[in-house]
Amino acid sequence: MTAHFESVQNAAMYPDAFDVAAPEVKFERDLWPRKLAVFVRNAPAVEGAVPEAEPSAGPGRELGVGQFGFVPRWVKSASDAKLRSTKMVNARSETVTTSNNFRDAWLAGQRCIVPMMAFFEDDWRSGKAVPTRITRVDGKPMGVASIWERWAKDGAEIISFTLLTVNANSHALLHRYQQNGNEKRMPVILGEGAYDAWLNTKPEKAREFMRAYSAHLLTANPVEKQ
Repeated sequence: MTAHFESVQNAAMYPDAFDVAAPEVKFERDLWPRKLAVFVRNAPAVEGAVPEAEPSAGPGRELGVGQFGFVPRWVKSASDAKLRSTKMVNARSETVTTSNNFRDAWLAGQRCIVPMMAFFEDDWRSGKAVPTRITRVDGKPMGVASIWERWAKDGAEIISFTLLTVNANSHALLHRYQQNGNEKRMPVILGEGAYDAWLNTKPEKAREFMRAYSAHLLTANPVEKQ
């Protein structure tokens, strides 16, 4: 499970990599469940505009701000949302269309992209957990396929998101990480050329983006203790 990632701190990377303005507020570098972070989604359509049958690009992108850790619409209270969200930082791509937790957001087309410089996994090969920072080889930010949701009840509102993941048991790099005996998972890292298609395609076609990112494009380094 990917429960820790590093946000994009360089403001220039947002317009360059994601075609959005940088966030006005600087968010924390290290992001854990229930921390606030930004995500990229389609901006609302212009009223009166006629949509294309299968648009290749939407009305433009915008940054959303939300909690890392999903809160489904059916959650009954803010206290329940607090408890559940820490367990919903990831959504399995194999079951996202049928899961009671994520199905509504998926069918509503509430897909987004979470910008990050790195994500972290534990290396257990020595018998002890060694936190490891995983990044792109070229140093560019990653855009991770995600879904977002808006929960509102009794005057309270929570915007949240979860990272989509795929099986990594056979991945040349990621199979080394996470505890032995458990299924290995990795976030769905999108290629830059796929951002518009991911945000705009129909739900039934969005499953085609659920695949592992090439191992030779990633690098992993143990986190130095300070």
